Amino acid sequence: MNKGKIIIVGIGPGSKEDITPAVLHAVKTSDVIVGYKYYFQFIENMIKPNAQCIDTGMKKERERAKEAFCYADEGKTVCVISSGDAGIYGMAPLVYEMKKERNSTIEVEVLPGISAFQKAASLLGAPIGHDFCLISLSDLMTPWDKIEKRIVAAATADFVTAIYNPKSNGRYWQLYRLIELFLKERSPETPVGYVRQAGREEQKVKITTLESLDPEDVDMFTIIIIGNSQSYTFENKHIITPRGYYRDTIKENVGIGQDIMIRSFRTLESELKNKDIPLGRKWALLHAIHTTADFDMEDILYTDEDAVETLYHEFTKGKVRTIITDVTMAASGIRKGALERLGIEVKCYLHDRRVADLARTKGITRTQAGIKLAVEEHPDALYAFGNAPTALMELCELIRKGKARPMGIVAAPVGFVNVCESKHMVKPFKDIAKLIIEGRKGGSNLAATLINSILTFDDAEQLKPGRDV
Repeated sequence: MNKGKIIIVGIGPGSKEDITPAVLHAVKTSDVIVGYKYYFQFIENMIKPNAQCIDTGMKKERERAKEAFCYADEGKTVCVISSGDAGIYGMAPLVYEMKKERNSTIEVEVLPGISAFQKAASLLGAPIGHDFCLISLSDLMTPWDKIEKRIVAAATADFVTAIYNPKSNGRYWQLYRLIELFLKERSPETPVGYVRQAGREEQKVKITTLESLDPEDVDMFTIIIIGNSQSYTFENKHIITPRGYYRDTIKENVGIGQDIMIRSFRTLESELKNKDIPLGRKWALLHAIHTTADFDMEDILYTDEDAVETLYHEFTKGKVRTIITDVTMAASGIRKGALERLGIEVKCYLHDRRVADLARTKGITRTQAGIKLAVEEHPDALYAFGNAPTALMELCELIRKGKARPMGIVAAPVGFVNVCESKHMVKPFKDIAKLIIEGRKGGSNLAATLINSILTFDDAEQLKPGRDV
């Protein structure tokens, strides 16, 4: 008796043109065809006349696999059909599991097919040009809590995500939940494409955004593809997810250091929770995160409306030419090239010979004394604090007394004593442009980088930092 064989094939999404030659040969030469009855309409003209067709209804996968082994045990060549690719939510895993369970010696072969998500992607343009994943919303075999974890992981990791089984008569809310979860991690404008009955006569292709995706326009025959943060809509009918071949070319004598900084800023921007913020605030925020690698900055960086823009334009007008820092470390982090371009001087009075005597006489800290001296000589300067809350509190007191009228304040002292209070003291000065790192976090590096964001605001629109690196 001849030994039988099981060939598991993917017949593609539905069009005859999308069936591979290898699958077509298997269908034409098999003695028995086993599959879900709906799929026989796509291959009925290809089956040899004397072949047996075993067609079953939905949710009869185990029965189909058993039939395949029974006929193969009789020495017949059995073709088990799945739509798309049999290894993707298809019959291939089940047949192999049953082979293991039965301890069967029947030969099993899998022939790949064009998956529904591949067909849908081709109709949408090129949405899966970079890393992607597939998620099925069917919770018949997988608990919903596990599916939800996978959704969150895909959204967080910025995968292009193809969605299978998005909706059915009994499964109506899952897609709503997926959209809700993705919107926590992705821009509302993220391109989304969906294709119903891909490759079949009833085919419909639509492009929308994550925010506008309507679950009521989707059914069980629909494949949804959600783009990543780099995906964009082209000609209003295609979604493109670039791989990077046409990445913006670095020009104008850009060095290695600036190249790294530019690419870092683009990465940071793609990972922001909220990208729809004013340019000045975004520019300052990207500098702060780049310096600290701390995305908490999204929540703790406070900027007055148009503060960065206002301070930059004040400097370009030339009315104020001085920046005062509380400590020398903050001063050393400010870009020298930017200072030279704008004709600005940075001063720190901490090591002024008058400071020690003033601090001792007044019973105050040296940084407080330094600010007192600075205000006497530069009452209208931009003041930056990256270390000493007492110095910031001193400036606030001098402002209230009418002795200081700074053009702006960068408040980023760090620590545990009077730090939060000093930052609260700054906020009531409504007519002074302010950038504040709220809470206990801060540091001279943050104060310096926020100053740098102000001095280089003319590079913000092109997202091209590091001119002075």
